[in-house]
Amino acid sequence: MPLPDRDFDVTEVAVPWKLLSEAGHDVVFATERAGTVPAADPLLISGVLFGKLGAADEPKAWYGELERTPEFRAPLVWNAIDPRAYDGLLLPGGHAPGMKQYLGSDPLQRKVADFWLLGRPISAICHGVLVLARARHPHTGRSLLADRGTTCLPKYMERLAHTLTFWKLGRYFRTYPDYVEDEVKAAGARFIRGPITLGTRGTADNDRPAFVVEDGPYLSARWPGDAYLFTRRFIKMLPVATPSTSSG
Repeated sequence: MPLPDRDFDVTEVAVPWKLLSEAGHDVVFATERAGTVPAADPLLISGVLFGKLGAADEPKAWYGELERTPEFRAPLVWNAIDPRAYDGLLLPGGHAPGMKQYLGSDPLQRKVADFWLLGRPISAICHGVLVLARARHPHTGRSLLADRGTTCLPKYMERLAHTLTFWKLGRYFRTYPDYVEDEVKAAGARFIRGPITLGTRGTADNDRPAFVVEDGPYLSARWPGDAYLFTRRFIKMLPVATPSTSSG
């Protein structure tokens, strides 16, 4: 699970880490440089606006656990990733400015393209889909998502969050001038919006509000409210965990 130095989404990292770990998988984190201890977007912990629009209590508690683990405090370096050593790749999202380090990294995109060629499970949620949309297939030069079915953060969600918070936070919810949905479509992907969702999140016990898209070994989701279902589907795509099995 590659991460930026800061500003990733709490839920989209903590929920996969917790559920994958409980299923017996080892989650390996990676940052751009050695010695970096990554940090989530702090507003998603404290509450984006008047204590609202942040992560739910359970993911925040799991993130507190994650911060104390050796694998999180001593991540690998992106350039040191050997895709052949892992059973799966998970690309989390986030929208705050620090995410640009991760979403726009050419070296990381090349590593992701190398992983794609292996045909092993790859999952991406929210803005994380942009990493795949921007990565180029080594043989065709096209986006990895060209002709692939995918979802991502839908335009109506991104626009609504920006509209509600612009007066206080400016472009906090608009990472780039283009909407995520528009960039994913421009990459040649077959975008699948899913049902209209206005704030209702999937939980550990209720997947009804959640939505994911599976296309072969590729799995995608829209936003933190899909994180539980997203992770459970990803676990089903991975080899059964054993003491010697790693996935990240």
